[in-house]
Amino acid sequence: MREALRGSRRDYTEGSIGRAILILAVPMVLEMVMESIFAVCDVFFVSRLGAEAVATVGLTESMLALIYAIAAGLAIGATAMVARRTGERDADGAARAAVQSIALGALVALTLGLAGALAAPRLLAIMGASPALLVTGTPYARIMLGGNATILLLFLINAIFRGAGDAAIAMRVLWLANAINIVLGPCLIFGLGPFPALGVKGAAIATNIGRGTGALFAMSRLWRRAGGDGRRRIDIHRRHLRLEPSVMLRLLRLSANGTVQTLIGTASWVGLIRILSTFGSGVLAGYTIGIRVIIFALLPSWGLSNAGATMVGQALGARKPERAEQAVWIAGFYNMCFLGTVGLLFVLLAPQIVHFFTIDPAVVPNAVDALRIIALGFLFYAYGMVLAAAFNVAGHTMTPTLLNVVMFRLWEIQLAYGLAKGAGLGPRGVYWSVTIAFSTLALLSAALFRRGRWKTRRV
Repeated sequence: MREALRGSRRDYTEGSIGRAILILAVPMVLEMVMESIFAVCDVFFVSRLGAEAVATVGLTESMLALIYAIAAGLAIGATAMVARRTGERDADGAARAAVQSIALGALVALTLGLAGALAAPRLLAIMGASPALLVTGTPYARIMLGGNATILLLFLINAIFRGAGDAAIAMRVLWLANAINIVLGPCLIFGLGPFPALGVKGAAIATNIGRGTGALFAMSRLWRRAGGDGRRRIDIHRRHLRLEPSVMLRLLRLSANGTVQTLIGTASWVGLIRILSTFGSGVLAGYTIGIRVIIFALLPSWGLSNAGATMVGQALGARKPERAEQAVWIAGFYNMCFLGTVGLLFVLLAPQIVHFFTIDPAVVPNAVDALRIIALGFLFYAYGMVLAAAFNVAGHTMTPTLLNVVMFRLWEIQLAYGLAKGAGLGPRGVYWSVTIAFSTLALLSAALFRRGRWKTRRV
């Protein structure tokens, strides 16, 4: 644990695979938790301003979903290339991949930022904002959409650190960004001390200052020479600071499918909510509570998946495909142990967990059903998440993309409607569709993974 939190100079292409995964996973899990706190903090403080302020945050976050999808896709490409070059002992190649990833992210952020800031009022109107909401929401939306570079750069630079095996640095970057946001947020929202009371606009400013400071700190860690404390794995020099279209194109090929994967998942959840909305607000509220609990439970699993992905990329770079495959199965086993335990607790203690959020008799039964039924598939989700991350970092991004299209767009939505309406299961049919779709996805991923074609893909 001490080595994981301080940062390790361990060679992840040699030695114990299980210990290496744990050393990588601990800071990655904590990094994921820190990322989730941003949205929680904003909603917590802004909720004191009233319903319109909360609606402003909600509508803007729905528009930012595209930014997050692009950031996640670019991060997949950055992690894959940096991890592969690190495993090959190609420090120059790793530095070049890192610089091109950041340059590509900056270009995307500039384009989206200008468009988003200018079109913010129109975008809010399209999302259904009332005239009163447009007045209070436009400044918030403009700042958040215009400042999307802080999101993209944080995602990208932390992905670079993870690919290189410097997971502890990525964790510290999110700690710093969150600390600033948590302290500065209420000051700018409510006008504490010498700060002006800016309302919901203050929340946007605080979030961007926090993320921006984190991104600048991460940049400084990339630029500092490895001789400083001996822990740096990425060593960027002036000769690397130039655009290389060929490297950018390879990054784009890897990242495009990753972005599509995220968008498919988002669209799928929207489709499920549309079906559930026909059963009333109590059902919708219950599903929302259940999913929020499940997502927080899955955060450590994403960290474990990223740890396995780093191991895969570096092992393939070192021409050790058997080690890469073994790392995936070990990471999946660890994930299964964790999620299996959590799933059992959800099944046994669902009513008690839901009562922390609500005691509304119209909501509680639906939240309990969602929690219990979806948790039944946790053992499958554990392996599915690790396998998807392994395919992506190995450069085989098309495989999980096609699986997501089939499972979520062509299977889950139709199954949800058929079970809920045709079979008369109501909301439970929707919950069962989630469990069945994710479990089927995991089984198909495992079957394709065993075929081994991912081992030969060049990144």
